[in-house]
Amino acid sequence: MPSFEPTAYAIPLFVALVLAEMLWAWKRAPHAYEPRDTLTSLAFGLGSTVAGALFGGAAVLALLWAYQFRQFDFGPEWWAVWWAWPLCFVLDDLAYYWIHRFGHRVRWFWASHVNHHSSQHYNLSTALRQTWTGFLTLGFAFKLPLVLLGFHPVMIAICGGFNLIYQFWIHTEAIGKLPRWFEAVMNTPSHHRVHHATNPRYLDRNYAGVFIVWDKLFGSFEPEVRPEEGGERIRYGIVRQLGSFNLLWSVFHEWVGMVRDVWAAPWRHKLSYILREPGWSHDGRRETSAMLRARWEAKRGGPVGQENPIAERREAA
Repeated sequence: MPSFEPTAYAIPLFVALVLAEMLWAWKRAPHAYEPRDTLTSLAFGLGSTVAGALFGGAAVLALLWAYQFRQFDFGPEWWAVWWAWPLCFVLDDLAYYWIHRFGHRVRWFWASHVNHHSSQHYNLSTALRQTWTGFLTLGFAFKLPLVLLGFHPVMIAICGGFNLIYQFWIHTEAIGKLPRWFEAVMNTPSHHRVHHATNPRYLDRNYAGVFIVWDKLFGSFEPEVRPEEGGERIRYGIVRQLGSFNLLWSVFHEWVGMVRDVWAAPWRHKLSYILREPGWSHDGRRETSAMLRARWEAKRGGPVGQENPIAERREAA
């Protein structure tokens, strides 16, 4: 079977869609693009491609080694087993959900994933903000269960490539909400705008890659409430904004921050600064996403869906 990297074939489509969105933004949403931010996103994309070429092979070799321990065998012509492809795609998307969730809930993973959230703009170029340091987190280990089930690492890589291609188009404000049946099952621009928001209501929600059903199943789903529906305007980026377009700082700032925290922390707390959620501190001087959301809910008079009408009217006023 010849090698096939689906994302490489999709690059011309990515470029065409970014240019089309720029034309849309020029007339309807001038705020959507900022030249320095877009250039930083493009540099992120180029750097992540180089990092993938340099270090991605190690992850593939590790999965190929683990393949010998598979519990099921699809035969020497595994690529010809048609039903294995859709099954692999769905299971790979489930694995992506958990990789992504850990990427927000464990600081070691967040140090790599924060790159994708560092832009205060939300457009198709933002999708190109991919990490340069993903190999450090050993996140490929989340794919081991698929390998042990008998899916060949190349099949998993191809499914993962199509997963990334799908996620490209959902990084836009040009598309509102889609038909209800589609929003109920699939990840959409509306769902993913929530994921990129820094509003307390939306923090650490909607981790899905392709199928939003995982978030609904595992309790991490939050629908977008648009301003015309009585919601607040979404603010993008990270809770503590970078305030810089310096590429190297954008790539490594959280790694630097984590090392500084570990160095300064008492011995009994050092590991917690690596394995606990972003924003955690042993002395309580910072706030995690859960703490920010809880404070916001208390201000509103209850959790989302159980708001106090009096508090709601007071906030609106």
